[in-house]
Amino acid sequence: MPRLLSGALRLRRDPRILKLPPYLSLLCILVGVVWLFLLPRDEYSRRTYISENALLPGQVHTYFGGSDQNVFRAYKHEVNALVDKSNIEINDRLESIIKGLGLKVGRQNFTYHSAGQVHSGENVYAILQAPRGDATEAIVLVAAWKNAKEELNRNGVSLILTLARYFKRWSLWSKDIIFLVTPDSIAGPQAWVDAYHDAHDSARVDSLPLKSGLLQGAIAVDYVQEHRFESIHIVYDGVNGQLPNLDLINSVVNIAGGQMGISTTLQEMWRHDDKYPDRLRTMLRGMLKQGLGLASGPHSSFIPYHVDAVTLQPFGEGWQDEMAMGRVVEGTFRSLNNLLEHLHQSFFFYLLMQRERFVSIGTYLPSAMLVAANFTIMAIALWVKSGQPGAEVAEGQEAKPAEKSNLAVERHLFLPLGVVTVCQFLGALPLYLFNHAPESMLTPAFFIFSSLNMALPHLLSHLLTTYYAPSAQQYQLIKSFSLLLLGMFLSSLATLNFSLAFLVGLLASPLTFMQPWPRAPAMRTACTIFLNAVAPTAVLVIGATYWNLSVDTVLREAAFAWDVCGTYTPVVVWCVWWPAWLAGSVTVLGRPDERDIKAKTA
Repeated sequence: MPRLLSGALRLRRDPRILKLPPYLSLLCILVGVVWLFLLPRDEYSRRTYISENALLPGQVHTYFGGSDQNVFRAYKHEVNALVDKSNIEINDRLESIIKGLGLKVGRQNFTYHSAGQVHSGENVYAILQAPRGDATEAIVLVAAWKNAKEELNRNGVSLILTLARYFKRWSLWSKDIIFLVTPDSIAGPQAWVDAYHDAHDSARVDSLPLKSGLLQGAIAVDYVQEHRFESIHIVYDGVNGQLPNLDLINSVVNIAGGQMGISTTLQEMWRHDDKYPDRLRTMLRGMLKQGLGLASGPHSSFIPYHVDAVTLQPFGEGWQDEMAMGRVVEGTFRSLNNLLEHLHQSFFFYLLMQRERFVSIGTYLPSAMLVAANFTIMAIALWVKSGQPGAEVAEGQEAKPAEKSNLAVERHLFLPLGVVTVCQFLGALPLYLFNHAPESMLTPAFFIFSSLNMALPHLLSHLLTTYYAPSAQQYQLIKSFSLLLLGMFLSSLATLNFSLAFLVGLLASPLTFMQPWPRAPAMRTACTIFLNAVAPTAVLVIGATYWNLSVDTVLREAAFAWDVCGTYTPVVVWCVWWPAWLAGSVTVLGRPDERDIKAKTA
């Protein structure tokens, strides 16, 4: 044992051990990426299953159809007559129709301001009180007048009116049913669900005149196509990457496929052969949407309040009609009506790669944690190295024998802490600018900021070199503190939004290997160009170009998501990733030998 301890102490002081952390960091990144690409394989993914036995999906006979088709056509005629009307006129007519069914009706006004634009409208909703319930629980059926693509949702609105009339005839409901029609797919549902939970700003959103009990689930119908459909697309992405309980998606898949013979698909994968490439593509699409954290439909606003919700979109050309879609909704509501408690047994953190294949958090989380760990490993190594003899000596210079004999040197923390703190606080500037600038100024402001972004590291580096002359140790500490914060933020974020943490970690991973190059101007220039190519501003432009979007559109949607939905992706980009990038750029441009040169010439 004494020999083992003495050997460990000698190994701890061996300078060669400090050469390992860069390789360990690279290994963490590579293993994290490879881990992710292994997930679609059968050995790492699992088949979906229903955890909540009370749901009993597909176990009841649905009766929607027959004469209800004539009712649907009559309501669609009413909806077509309202196409060119204002939101108030539309709601006046819808209110009269719903009141004719004997339901209580409420209306709610809302007004949001974002990027210099005003997003206002009025929601209308009705409550069907459960004959066998006590108004303590409710289920929501939503149809937006216009979907997320600004397409008129004629069939969706007509279908929920028909279902309201149909559900009113049945006495089997143990939960209240709320029928909600909103003018759009994002702001309207967000205003309604905020007000339902008394979490709204009364200056922008009116309170609800009518309420029911605790919301157990929500189904949104996005039915814009006029011809018969083939399959149903299930949209399940929530705000900030939150997801509904997997049992809800499994129930819809079971009811549509097992009972109705209607195939289902996810993530706009209209054709899926259940092979590795399609599984991987589905998973990556889901990760991208989860990482962006934007609302993808009317259901997205419900999920942050722990209300499990999905949007159903018919697509393709087949022989299924609106009655088949209604039966899917009826079967799903009949299943939710069976619940004795809130959905909780299945997964809330998962990656779907096919309608019947998923990966749980315990399997996919290590990949993001490994990417985040690479920053922490390098930060700890730099901290240890900064306290060793020779840390004060610039690269390429020899330490004196007296310096080599010291066991440790004093760390000068004030300047590194100040630089990292300034970088962190500077992140508030782009966050405020892009979330408060009017739409007409977003593109000019972005390109002005991008130009300043390229010059800012040079300016900060020049100020540091001129007025403070940081040593090699202080540049090590700047990088250490910056990477430590980045690793801490991303490892914490991975448990909330795995995809965002993984994507930001992967894009920021070059910062791990950046260092000053005082004796190699060519390397310094190459590293600076590379860092500018992977800067948040450059990635935004590249992403917008790839998806054929303008920078103005991307920034406007981000500002809208921040102001209306509370999306925190801009905070991660500008207050976590960008400060780390700025500190890394300052480190690359650093000249730690300047102080030694001045001391020699004094």
